[in-house]
Amino acid sequence: MDYLADEKSRLRRANPKLILPECESILVLGIPYHHPLYPGDEPGMRGRVAAYAWGDDYHEVLPQRLRELIIFIEEQVGHPIPNRYYTDTGPILERDLAQRAGLGWIGKNTCLINPHHGSWFLLAEILLGISLEPDPAFVSDHCGTCTRCIEACPTHCIQPNRTLDARRCISYLTIELKDDIPTDLRPLLRDWVFGCDLCQMVCPWNRFADKDGDSAFQPHAGIPLPVLTHELSLTSQAFNFKFKQSPIKRAKRRGYLRNIAVVLGNTGDEGSIPALQKLLEDPEPVVREHAKWAIEHIERRAIKK
Repeated sequence: MDYLADEKSRLRRANPKLILPECESILVLGIPYHHPLYPGDEPGMRGRVAAYAWGDDYHEVLPQRLRELIIFIEEQVGHPIPNRYYTDTGPILERDLAQRAGLGWIGKNTCLINPHHGSWFLLAEILLGISLEPDPAFVSDHCGTCTRCIEACPTHCIQPNRTLDARRCISYLTIELKDDIPTDLRPLLRDWVFGCDLCQMVCPWNRFADKDGDSAFQPHAGIPLPVLTHELSLTSQAFNFKFKQSPIKRAKRRGYLRNIAVVLGNTGDEGSIPALQKLLEDPEPVVREHAKWAIEHIERRAIKK
């Protein structure tokens, strides 16, 4: 994620005209998605996937909608408009822009929180070459003395000063990190195989969140709570086919199986050892290493019983 800190990215964040020289306004949008009402006991050993990744990949869904919105605006003004749009795809400060546009405040967990919709929504932005009347910024903070998100984080990545140590965040470890997960953090992943929702799940403002969300993000079968040992048998071709419309493809097969191996290790279930042993011959070194760790972790826990 170092690209966010390079000189070009920092300058573009500070001055949108370096992205779109004609920029006069930035339109910020929030799109709700299903929030995690996880089922109770399920047959088989299951992991958990962050709610935004249950349905279609927003990187593929939202750009088309943004283009349609631009066409609508151009129809209203009667001429083409210089524009540039993003949805978590450019080096801009989305949450800061959303707060300045009046969508909510940035909470202690660093998520944008709306007092009427919670934080279960995605953000998108359109830089426009026309002047629009601005909405008032959201200047009040409603986190108060609440520290539920800080206390709920297993890896303690949420800092008291409203910053987040991404190197310890489960979402970073299971998605952005391409190498080995640090051994001291592996047990803290618990049962998360892609992303993490814990800091949002405990946020009291999410009792106001839209439970249904946008229809494009309806859960795909088998994604919210994947059966772990079944997933270990995915070939590269099967993985690409299963997740071709899902954000999970971002982790790639090697990252996904790496994460599942860690979660199986955390379960301590000796019945998963045969499936993990098959991964010791996997062509991906990162998969082999984490399968080996999982087997050893399970065996050590069994000895302590």
